[in-house]
Amino acid sequence: MNTTANPAEIKRLFEAGAHFGQVKSRRHPSAKPFVAGLAGRTEIIDLEKTAAQLNRAASALEALAKDGKTVLFVGGKPEIAPLVKAAAMRARAPYVATRWLGGTITNWSEIKKRIDRLAQLREESAAGTLAKQHTKLEVVRLTREMERLAERLDGIAELTKRPDALVVVDTKHEKHAVKEARMAGIPVIALLSSDCNLADAAYPIMANDSSRASVEAVLSRLADALTRGTIA
Repeated sequence: MNTTANPAEIKRLFEAGAHFGQVKSRRHPSAKPFVAGLAGRTEIIDLEKTAAQLNRAASALEALAKDGKTVLFVGGKPEIAPLVKAAAMRARAPYVATRWLGGTITNWSEIKKRIDRLAQLREESAAGTLAKQHTKLEVVRLTREMERLAERLDGIAELTKRPDALVVVDTKHEKHAVKEARMAGIPVIALLSSDCNLADAAYPIMANDSSRASVEAVLSRLADALTRGTIA
């Protein structure tokens, strides 16, 4: 497993602004070894270490994909949610790019019931049986139910079992997802900044987790690794 950094990777991360962390006062103690210095009040992340972490995380994802494991992408911050969705779709993986639905991991049986209900309503709607078997008022109610379920389950509607691993952007923001994963013993691969606890992830990647360019640079690499493992 290659966990070393290379100049091209570091340059790519630098150009994406991945080296900008938080202000020093917000730094989590676990992040200290990964801070290279300051630019004004903003801490500068050591991208050599970040690139090595990214290599390690990518290798882990490729191995998971080769074993047929299901990886769920999670990131609901408005500024980066579209990037999370795009990366997941690129890797043909499920995703949560909105608010985390409590119990997605710890109460999977209940979530699966909702997924099955959505599938049932979609099937009946496509076949035209909703209109045939229900009154107009009931059809309106059932259509609204289907729309609500589709909105809440967007990205996980095709899940057939609990995910085997999570790719998370900003463990601090996605603390509920991380907590559920930890309770279930599910590994977390995470892009996180200097205000996050690196212990929340089995494979932490310390980098700017708010910049679109930085998040896209990291997620594209992870999506590529997952795709390689899937087709291998």
